[in-house]
Amino acid sequence: MGMVQSGNGVVNWTTFDQTRALIGNDFTKILGYYRDDAAKCVVAVEQAYKLRDAVSMVRPAHTLKGDSLQFGGEALGKLAEHIEHSARRCVEEHSAPDKLDAEILQLRPLLIETLSHFERALAKTAAVPMIRRPAAAGFGRKAG
Repeated sequence: MGMVQSGNGVVNWTTFDQTRALIGNDFTKILGYYRDDAAKCVVAVEQAYKLRDAVSMVRPAHTLKGDSLQFGGEALGKLAEHIEHSARRCVEEHSAPDKLDAEILQLRPLLIETLSHFERALAKTAAVPMIRRPAAAGFGRKAG
């Protein structure tokens, strides 16, 4: 997979652009839903970790992983994946998730950083007017 990254590898811009092209005009709105959902997932993971509740960590970590990777949030997606796998292992072993302090502490700042990269990318392209393609001959006009 070709990784075109902002110097620190937080965003895979190839994936971001592909998803953006796929979604089209609703991209900004859908990205807004991602922002809200991702924030809720981070809070859910943090709270489950505080309670040492591995079962409750799995789903929000899984959701955060999938959604982040879909938008190109590579570093956040990988971190969430690591947390998800660790939580699943704890569920299987009936043990408490208590060795993820560093990872849990990274979640929130990494989400904020990822979203700021996304915002900057959107702001850049918003300033560029869309190039309108000429309509196909006869389309939208009365023919002769």
